Order: sequence, then C-alpha cells, then structure tokens
Amino acid sequence: MSRPAVIEIDLQALKANLATCKQRAPQSKTIAVVKADAYGHGAIKVAQTLAETADMFAVSCSEEGMLLRQQGIVTPILLLEGCFGLDDWQRAYEQGFQLVIHHQAQLDALAVQPETRQFDVWLKVDTGMHRLGFSPEQVTEVYARLLADKRVASVKIITHLASADTPESDFTQRQLACFNRLLEQLTPKPQVSVANSAGIVAHANSARDWNRPGIMLYGIDPMAAPGKDIGLIPVMSFYSQIIALHQIEAGEYVGYGNAWQAQRPSLIATVAAGYGDGYPRNAPSGTPVFINGFLAPVTGRVSMDMLCVDVTDLPKAELGDRVELWGKHISVNKVAECAGTIGYELVTRLPQRVPRQYF
Repeated sequence: MSRPAVIEIDLQALKANLATCKQRAPQSKTIAVVKADAYGHGAIKVAQTLAETADMFAVSCSEEGMLLRQQGIVTPILLLEGCFGLDDWQRAYEQGFQLVIHHQAQLDALAVQPETRQFDVWLKVDTGMHRLGFSPEQVTEVYARLLADKRVASVKIITHLASADTPESDFTQRQLACFNRLLEQLTPKPQVSVANSAGIVAHANSARDWNRPGIMLYGIDPMAAPGKDIGLIPVMSFYSQIIALHQIEAGEYVGYGNAWQAQRPSLIATVAAGYGDGYPRNAPSGTPVFINGFLAPVTGRVSMDMLCVDVTDLPKAELGDRVELWGKHISVNKVAECAGTIGYELVTRLPQRVPRQYF
C-alpha cells in the first residue's frame, strides 16, 4: 500500500464550473486560464476535459503552451505574458499561439520577424494595475502601428482588473471607465477582454467579447470576502489518512516546539500529510480538517510529512480513517485564511510528490 496522501480532481465539477461561467455572461466567449499547471490541477487533463467547450486557453508562456500542443490540444492558446525571446517567437509562429504585447521591446521584436509570418496579437492596456501594459496615452498609436503591420493578422485589446475581488472598492469601475474612454478613440473597434473570475462574479459590466475565468474554473471562490453562493463546485480534494492515535493527558504537548498543550485528556490523531505535501506549515492550531462527517482542529505545528489533529470530540476516529484537508467540505480558501495566505497559492504550489487521481 502506498502513502495515503492523494489529490483527487473532479473533472465533472470542472465542466460544471465552466458552464457556470458561461451562464453568467452568455454573450461572451471564454478563455479558460490553465497557467501554472491549471492552478495545480494538471493542465493537460484540464485542457483535454475543456477542449470542446472552451473557446481558447490562456497560459503564461510558450513552454506551458507547448505542453498542451504536445498532447494534441489544438484549441487556440494565448500567451498572457507574450514572447520573451527569439525562441518564443519561433514557437508562437509554428504553433499558432496568440500573443499579448505589453511593452515596447515586444513591439520591436515583432518588427524584425519575417514578413511571411503572421500573428494574432492582444494589445495590453494598463488601466491602473501598473503591472503590464501600455498606458492609455500610448494605445492609439500602438494600435494603429499593429494594424498597419503585415505580420499582424488580428488585434484585440486586453486589460486586467486589479481589485475586482473587493466590490466595495470603486477602483474596478474607474478602470472600466478608463478602458471605455480609450475604446471610443479606436478605429476600427476591436474585440476586447476584461473580466477575470472576480469580474465575472461581481462586475457584470466587465464582461465583454472574451472573458478569462481562472480560479473559478476550479471551484474556488475568487472573492476576497465571499458573498452569495454562485454554485461553484470544488474540483480539487486533498486527502490523507490517520496513521496513528495517541491518548495524552492534560498538560502534555504535541508537535515541534511544544506549540500546543492539552487542556484536558485528549485523543490525538496523526495524519500522513505535511508541508512537504503542500499543506501550509503556518496553518495554526485550530485550522479545520474533515473526518467522518465532523470538523476537527489541527493541533501543534505542521511537520514536513505529518500533522496532528485533536479528535477527542469525534464520535469515532480509527486508524485508516480518511481525512479531507481541503475539498468539498472544507474550502481551500478557509485553510488559506487560517494560514494567512490565499487559496491560489495553496493549490499552485502542491508538489508532484502527492499523486493526482482524475475521475
């Protein structure tokens, strides 16, 4: 029998979440974001599952795009950071990757490509995030330059929302107003993409020709302060098992550094999962896990290969019982909140040590 830590990926939930995205903006086409190995869910399996329903995939770089092409994915692929060097331009041409162009060096690199090559490009506008993109003042000139370039087959416009996950802020509406003013200056009118997951959920007016759902595809609420349930289904479940049980007395300690002390006689379960498996080391005592239909608190410091749980109040806890660390009963966002981070980080940093099972 192998070590019991495992990640299960529910591909039907993935399909259902994409359908939810489309239902919220039926007039928009969908760019399914599968960068960072599909947020830790396995880009190849995710892309194969969504190939017939997503209009396009988005990755961060050509290497991620090549992994999909090598597995037979023929759906259009967008490189969100564009090309980094000559090899990238070669791959983009050969594989038909669509490109984000977000700074002058990429414009200059495009200008020296052979005129026999053509690229579909997405001109990125910085509407206030100040991470990537041309300023609004530059866009009219750059747009005209791209339209006149024989190497450019099509031009679309893209921007990114910085605070869509905090709807009480007016920053998203300020970004959209900036973007709308810019579009009025462009002729001919381009197709555009604005909405990320939080935009799709909380800002209906950000849905344009193309939406870019990422984290919500995987059933993870994109909102910083979750609001109403919009029907997302967790795709990933992280499980392990109880591998030891110890009865301890009041006053005794659990784990490294004597970080937790029993206030009563307690039954402590050791679970075969730790920070070496991607569970956050800084998850404090009290972070919940799910065992036999009940929540139980993590106890003491998380170790590399194990963590401990106080199961004193559970009706039953036995060796071999399955433990959900996050999934359909405990959201990864809840674990992340306890650990002082975000769900994005937890799912994208999971190591290959933990096997993925797809169903």
